[in-house]
Amino acid sequence: MDLAAAKMIGAGIAAIGMGGAAIGVGLIFANFLNGALRNPGAAPKLFGNLMLGFAVTEALGIFALLIALLILFT
Repeated sequence: MDLAAAKMIGAGIAAIGMGGAAIGVGLIFANFLNGALRNPGAAPKLFGNLMLGFAVTEALGIFALLIALLILFT
């Protein structure tokens, strides 16, 4: 197998983490909205946890993108 082809395959596999991050963010916001509609009084207390979960999930997605770019260009 050619080295360039192996790099492309490896970067594509590493970029799958971006899709996982997108699914995770969707689930986080869907569950927050579900909980906030069921109990509107608790929504302000849950908002901090929402932002923490969002930040961690996005950080993992950006890390996956970084690894894919490192595989491609090194």
